[in-house]
Amino acid sequence: MKAMYLALTALCSLVIAPSAPAESVGQEVIEATAIEEIVLVRAVNHQDRAVTVETPEGDLVTIKVPPESQNLEQVYPGARFLVRYLRAVATFLSKAGGAPSAEEVSTMQLAEKGATPAAVFVDVRQIEARVDATNYEDRSVLLTGPDGVQMKLTVDDQVKDFDAVNAGDVVVVRYTEALALKMITQ
Repeated sequence: MKAMYLALTALCSLVIAPSAPAESVGQEVIEATAIEEIVLVRAVNHQDRAVTVETPEGDLVTIKVPPESQNLEQVYPGARFLVRYLRAVATFLSKAGGAPSAEEVSTMQLAEKGATPAAVFVDVRQIEARVDATNYEDRSVLLTGPDGVQMKLTVDDQVKDFDAVNAGDVVVVRYTEALALKMITQ
């Protein structure tokens, strides 16, 4: 759970492990995870714009609050926030054969000044990576991304034509994260 909060400020690694049933859309497979929980504010540092929350598992996580947020002064130790988190990973094969690349689009929606503190963050990343090796028995691929970093991914059984993937092919991974937070009353 700690990683879901840190994802607001860090680029997460692309490790695909099914955590929910995969849905096939043509050559594309989408895996999604949705979480809803209540976190408790343990500390607020207004100067550094940082809020430390405790997850239901007892982990303490510090979240950097963006400067655009206008209601930080309403957040206090003991406040509770309803957190909704969605992560979706779409994997599909591309025979374009181009060089690895990456794209990222982020958006943020914040509560208006004076409203109950709330925010929605959405981050979508698409990475095209070169296949360096395939293991057809365990359905895994070793990829090199645009930054030269290698990663090993497990490919879901629903990805069609996996046996046609060869070294040099391009695999596209689209990773979407959405996080919604809203302060709730005791």
